[in-house]
Amino acid sequence: MTILGFRVLGPLEVAVDGQVVPLGGPKPRLLLAALLLQPNVVVSTELLIEVLWPSSAPRSAAANIRTYVHSLRKRLADHDPELGERIGSRASGYILKATPDEIDHIRFGELAARAQDALGRGEAESALGLLDQAEALWRGEVLEGLPHDHGWGATVARLTELRLAVQEQRLRARIELGRTAEAVAELRGLVTEHPLREELWQQLIVALRADGRTADAIEAYETAEKVLADELGTEPGPRLRELRASLVLTPSATQDAVAAALTVPMTPVCQLPLDLPDFTGRDEVVSALVGLFHDRREQGKPAIAVLSGAPGIGKSSVAIRVAHAVRDDFPDGQLHVDLAGTSSSPRPPMTVLAELLRALGVPDAGLPRDLPERAALLRSRLATLRMCVVLDDAGSAAQVRPLLPGAGSCAVLITSRVRMPDLAGATPVDVDLLPEGEAAKLLEGIVGTERVAAEPECATAILRHCGYLPLAIRVAGAKLTHRPGWTLRVLADRLRDERRRLDELRVGDLAVRASVTLSYDLLPMSAATAFRGLGGLGSVQFPGWVVAALLGRTHGEDVLDVLVDAHLVELSGSDATGEPRYRLHDLLRCYALELRAQDVPVKARDATKRVLEGYLALAVEAAARMPIHFFGLYRDDTAVQPGLPPGTAHLIEDPAAWFAAERHTCVAAVSLAADLGFDSLAWRLAAALAPYFDQRGHQDDWMHTHAVALAAARRSGEVRGEAIIQRNLGQIQLYQDSYAEALVAFEQSQLLFDKVGDTRGAAIALAGLGTVLRIKGEDTVALEHCHAALDQFSAAGDPHGEAVARIAIGAVWLARRRYADAERWFTEALEQSARIGDRHREAHALKRLAMLRQHQGNLSGARERVDRAIAIFNELGDDHCVGYANQNLGELYLHSGDLAHAQLLLVNSLSVHRRNGDRRSEAEVSQLLGELHEALSQPERSRTYSERALALWRELSARPQESALASRLQESAEASYNDSASA
Repeated sequence: MTILGFRVLGPLEVAVDGQVVPLGGPKPRLLLAALLLQPNVVVSTELLIEVLWPSSAPRSAAANIRTYVHSLRKRLADHDPELGERIGSRASGYILKATPDEIDHIRFGELAARAQDALGRGEAESALGLLDQAEALWRGEVLEGLPHDHGWGATVARLTELRLAVQEQRLRARIELGRTAEAVAELRGLVTEHPLREELWQQLIVALRADGRTADAIEAYETAEKVLADELGTEPGPRLRELRASLVLTPSATQDAVAAALTVPMTPVCQLPLDLPDFTGRDEVVSALVGLFHDRREQGKPAIAVLSGAPGIGKSSVAIRVAHAVRDDFPDGQLHVDLAGTSSSPRPPMTVLAELLRALGVPDAGLPRDLPERAALLRSRLATLRMCVVLDDAGSAAQVRPLLPGAGSCAVLITSRVRMPDLAGATPVDVDLLPEGEAAKLLEGIVGTERVAAEPECATAILRHCGYLPLAIRVAGAKLTHRPGWTLRVLADRLRDERRRLDELRVGDLAVRASVTLSYDLLPMSAATAFRGLGGLGSVQFPGWVVAALLGRTHGEDVLDVLVDAHLVELSGSDATGEPRYRLHDLLRCYALELRAQDVPVKARDATKRVLEGYLALAVEAAARMPIHFFGLYRDDTAVQPGLPPGTAHLIEDPAAWFAAERHTCVAAVSLAADLGFDSLAWRLAAALAPYFDQRGHQDDWMHTHAVALAAARRSGEVRGEAIIQRNLGQIQLYQDSYAEALVAFEQSQLLFDKVGDTRGAAIALAGLGTVLRIKGEDTVALEHCHAALDQFSAAGDPHGEAVARIAIGAVWLARRRYADAERWFTEALEQSARIGDRHREAHALKRLAMLRQHQGNLSGARERVDRAIAIFNELGDDHCVGYANQNLGELYLHSGDLAHAQLLLVNSLSVHRRNGDRRSEAEVSQLLGELHEALSQPERSRTYSERALALWRELSARPQESALASRLQESAEASYNDSASA
């Protein structure tokens, strides 16, 4: 078995079975070092470029990195072919795969943690053995010989600090085991190596004191005093001087007594970073936090707030702004600690406690050796102080819980990418995206008012492409600031392409992709898989069941909660069914799409297909439950229907509400299915949406989805599918007065239904043909088609279709002014509809009978029937048909002289027709409103409506209507002229 070792605690080395592998020149070594410091995590190409070329990278940088990676793989593979696969390529960078035992700095951290646990249990001997193993891993400075002033400086500092902590623990363990001579010997070497570190001199003095060598301890103090005076020109600090004073104690004084004597007055400390001068907005959040801290301070209670939000949202900036704002309320000082919670090496509470206690005046010698005691000491020190503590980039509640005060008047600001509902007593604060106005001010503050004012539309586009994310806006602003020759349009154009957007949003060490990567790398595998899958669904809002479908599970709430808590998915509200809706920020979606490209294509497609099948199943079932019987086909009964996603049946209890909630997502899903080659899914989903579109009048969505669906059905070769889509297209084209197109669509549909032997489908198409031909004035052929439709509906056993055909036949007879024939057919349709419980057809038959009574001059009879029709349409929630019925009723009121009621109804119906794009009905109502305003002696408004109607009749090539209205307008104009002349 091959034994592999990656070593960074000293000069960089890779050893295979004890044999050191030659790594080549400095660039491959730097690249490998960067990967080793973040093992099993994708290191972005941008960061690697920064590491390899910190000042100026060549254009070929990415290609050069690929060459170096190839070289490293080959060198590893020369020793063992499988080792060459340890360095993997990803869309956004590279990853080095290794176990903890194979990397010395990971092994070092594990040994240190185990030793800490052993010390906590009082097992000093066991702890010392582990600490000795940990120290033995060090062969020099971290990555000795390689520069680390960029890229990994923070990691090197953390490892160095951890090593010092291990050394201190080794010394304490030796002293506890009575090995004071060993401790003194090691400390002698350390103070020689680091003569200016007062902490080491304190340790040496404590060790000598514990060994009973008071005189030597005093001598050590005097040596320290001289070194500090000679080298720094200063005297020892108060803690070291206090320790010197304690040496007058009796030789039997314990280390605890020495440490207890080290309490000295502390001066206020302020560790806060710079408050950004161009900080913009967030007034409500800042004011609320300042108010919270003030109130708690007045109450004598600690205040703890957790600021959480998405990567790049500006949590740290808000925390620092608040901490600066409350400095006067916390005169004992302000502490700031970076917890590195999103890094590959989050700082352990033990180390952070040491840092905080040192800042509060506790020397290393006085630091308790186990976590509970150290946390208790921090609480004790903070209890009498008024301090503000900023804990930045926390990874979890467990990481910060030991760092919190227990009493007193301190305030703690915690920033985190995850919510912390398990942190008792903390006030949660969500930091959201900047509103558009504040985002614009931020960009303006960075690039200057003049540049933004010169290109306001481009500035708006930049903000939109940045998704109003503060980090992205800062990156965009920095790019423009450092490229004064660029116009804003240049950057807006470069950001337009989603595939390049994250590449563009990078400047120096600011990069949106790198920021998001830190959060993504912390996700469990299932959440990471779901996140990538969500990126492939497009820019849509989605319900919770989608996550389960992506993962192929029955439930996915736990995974969704992880993504929401990590602020990688945001809750966008609730829909009409009361269900929560979620979305990905556009930049996060771009990142998820990049990652998705790394997935196995088949698995990625299958995951998306499960979601699309879920939407199809829900749409088909919702369409079946709609209260209005759809005159068309919305499902393919010859195909196997997918089952409802688990736990979703309740969503479609109110089918109209479900369609309203999912309308935009379903429209996008039709295109997505077609783009991915799921052609059958595409046309079937489009067909299932038609009943809702028909009832609600969403004609643009109807046309768009069915255009996509027609192409998909033809690609899949599904004749019946093409027939269904053609029929639905004919219907929408009929609504939009595109009679030539509607005629072709209905004819094609009938031929295709005949081809597959679908009698009912062919009858539906024939009825549509009859309607178009009637409107075009071809009554004889229209009757033939309508009667043929009636016969085929009867043969197919479809009474709903029979009622439709009877209404269509009656409409032809009404157009011919054959009133008795028309009444017979309308009455038969009314009776049949009532008999089968088809309320919608019943209302349509009543509306037609009202038109008949109007033609017969029976206005009261017409009004009674149209009132009944409107009542049914309202009962069914069909606003679309209510608008058309209002037109009929308004016309009746107009002709009966009730102008007020007529105007109200006609204006209502006109808005419905305009919304639906029904130009013929819009022309009819406009003409009626022209007549109404003429009766009201309002000639200007009458002319406006009449001229609009005339223009529409011309667009529709409706010659008789155009001629009649033009003649009436001419007569009206002549009469007006004669009136004015005679006056």
